Amino acid sequence: MDGWIDKWRQKHARGRRRPWLWILVAVVLLLTGTGWGVVTYTWKQAVVEVDGQRIVTRTFAPTVARLLEQQHITLGAEDVVTPALEAPVTKNIVITVQRAVLVKIRVDGREQEVLTPPALVAAVLKKAGVNLNPDDKVTPDPNATVGAGDTIKVIRVTSKSESVDKEIPYRVERRPDPQREKGNTSLVQKGEKGLQRETYRITLEDGREVNRELVSSETIKEPVPEVIAVGAIDTASRGGRTFQFERVFWATATAYTHSGAATASGAYPRVGTIAVDPTVVPLGTRLYVEGYGFGIAQDIGSAIKGDRIDVFLDTEADTYRWGVRRVKVYVLR
Repeated sequence: MDGWIDKWRQKHARGRRRPWLWILVAVVLLLTGTGWGVVTYTWKQAVVEVDGQRIVTRTFAPTVARLLEQQHITLGAEDVVTPALEAPVTKNIVITVQRAVLVKIRVDGREQEVLTPPALVAAVLKKAGVNLNPDDKVTPDPNATVGAGDTIKVIRVTSKSESVDKEIPYRVERRPDPQREKGNTSLVQKGEKGLQRETYRITLEDGREVNRELVSSETIKEPVPEVIAVGAIDTASRGGRTFQFERVFWATATAYTHSGAATASGAYPRVGTIAVDPTVVPLGTRLYVEGYGFGIAQDIGSAIKGDRIDVFLDTEADTYRWGVRRVKVYVLR
């Protein structure tokens, strides 16, 4: 009887120990699974794009900054990291590092260097403290992205108004005067210049004028025309002869006589031969000289210039009597 009781006790004792064994196994499995889960959760794959490289890694780093440290990636002061350094590292995160580049800015007569991450030209200028006016010219285009070694040029475009006063020439009116001989004129009214004010819009680039546009024109003073009375009479009568003439002019007349030399026309002088300035009266022109009579322009003289003539007389005594006088000369048709 006692033997049976002992067997029964041993059997029940083994039954009581088996739950603890299963509990132990469960605990081990739980810890193993939890550890694996923690490792799996905290150990994440990440991609770093920097300096033209793509680095694929697994990391326990909690933040982007820590991951870059682990990869021995040193950042410059103006380098840009995306996502931000304080951002947490998530599964399959892609981190981009944009290295700053050195660009030059030429503006307002000076040049400066700026270290900047690749950005739009407009953003780089703003960062450098360069304020753009609406009309300023920028190269490259403000919406272009700068690269290493680029030079940004800013041309300041300004405009101003300028008024200029200009003289308006007066016109000359020649009015026929039936009381005057042709060639005789008289000033009836003196001409006066007018005044016109022109306003221009001037465009300047870096202070240098590049364009001038007329905006308005205003007459300040109207010009006054000059009026000249012009002789209309072309017929005259002298010594019972009537003749027509093209014009009449006043001349200083001297006289000369025989010298044995032929005239400039090749003929020998005689009464009626007149020396003239051929730029005033062409040789061969028929003339009527008051106080002398009819003649022909056949000769020239070194002293006969402009409104001077030299009439031929037969004797030296005649030339003395003639002297120097002011005469009216008719240029005949």
